[in-house]
Formats: sequence, structure tokens, C-alpha cells
Amino acid sequence: MSAGAGGLRVVSLVPSVTESLLSWGVVPVAVTRFCEQPTLLAVGGTKTPDLDAIADLAPDLVVVNDEENRREDADALVARGLEVHVCSPRSVAEVGPAMAALAVAVGIEAAPVDADELAPLGLRAFVPIWRRPWMTLAGDTYGSSLLSSLGVANVFADGDDRYPTVGLADVHERAPDVVLAPSEPYAFKPLHLDALREVAPVVEVDGQDLFWWGVRTPAARRRLHQAIGGAAISPRR
Repeated sequence: MSAGAGGLRVVSLVPSVTESLLSWGVVPVAVTRFCEQPTLLAVGGTKTPDLDAIADLAPDLVVVNDEENRREDADALVARGLEVHVCSPRSVAEVGPAMAALAVAVGIEAAPVDADELAPLGLRAFVPIWRRPWMTLAGDTYGSSLLSSLGVANVFADGDDRYPTVGLADVHERAPDVVLAPSEPYAFKPLHLDALREVAPVVEVDGQDLFWWGVRTPAARRRLHQAIGGAAISPRR
């Protein structure tokens, strides 16, 4: 099993970071069970990491995210004398610098993560991320920034919370052109999508492309642009 430069032992508690590290040829000594790498050692979930197991691995670096991971767990790792690197881009523009800083932290040189210029789609979208209650994302989130970079305006960008609870009546009032139903974090069933179609046409999109940032960002933007643009939805106004 390889590690970072000079044999650096890295624990990744962020699924998208794990994906980026592996693309660079850096194999973490441990990850979370949500990292989709069954051959790697799992040390709990993103919000339930096994701190003792992590400490026993004596990693040189633990990578966390201020949204997916809990502050108290990061603080506990620091208190145990471990080096913790926080990687938390909240916009497409922040991904490149965040990845560059991560590459430095693990001691490698990595190609820049650059975003292509894509034709703006000119649509307004509602993005449900949960139901019972319905939840969406506000403007201060990576997903909303990614959509904005495609020319898709988030109708709840002005939400007070980063992930506000909304009612379908509220969504109707915002009059989105399209509902973008991501494959995660909630697995919407056909009857849920039928309810959403009463608001606007529904386009199902890859949740990892929408919410996972890192080396996948450039290709993810192109795939989402194609998926949304290919639906041939016209703006309401």
C-alpha cells in the first residue's frame, strides 16, 4: 500500500478527498465507510469516526472537512497530537486553491484543478436534498456555486440556513424552471419525483457530481451541464 510523499501516512475522513488522493496515487491508510473504497481500512463514518483506531494508526496527517465532519472530532484528534488538515471549499472558485493546499500537505505535486468555460444554461432550479421535511441548499454551498457556474440559478440561494427546510408551497412560489433531483444524499423514489413534477420538470442528476468537489470538479461540471442542458427545458420567464 502506497502513501504520500516520503511514505506519509494519511487518513481521509472526507469521501471526495479520498477520491482525489487516490487519483494522485496517494493511498490513505484509512478512510470512512462512505468513501466507497472497500479495499481500504474504514475507521467509522464521517460523523462517527473511531478516534482510537485513527490514533493507533499513527497517521502523519488526518484530512477533514468542516461540513461533513464534526468539529469536536477534529479537536479531539488535535488533542491527541495528530496533524489535522481542513479542506473545505464552498465554491467552484475555491476548489483549485483547496486542492493545491492539499497536495502540499501530502507532499506531492498535482496538476491544477481548472474549471472550463461552459455556455450558461439560463435556468432557475430547485434542488431537493431530503424529504419529510423537504430540504434544499442555499447559496453558501458548493453545490449552489457549481450550478451557478453552469448558469443555473438556485431559487433558494437566499436561504438563511445553508440547508433550509422548505415546503412545496414555498417551492411553487419561487417558480423554478426545473427540479434537479440528485441521486444522493436522499434516494428519491418514483412517487417522490411525481410530487416534484407538480412543481416543474424533473431532471435526475448524479449527486456525487453535484456535491463532491476535488479532482472530479471539471468533468462533473461538464456532465451536469450535459444532463441539464440535454433535457431541453425552457425558462418560464
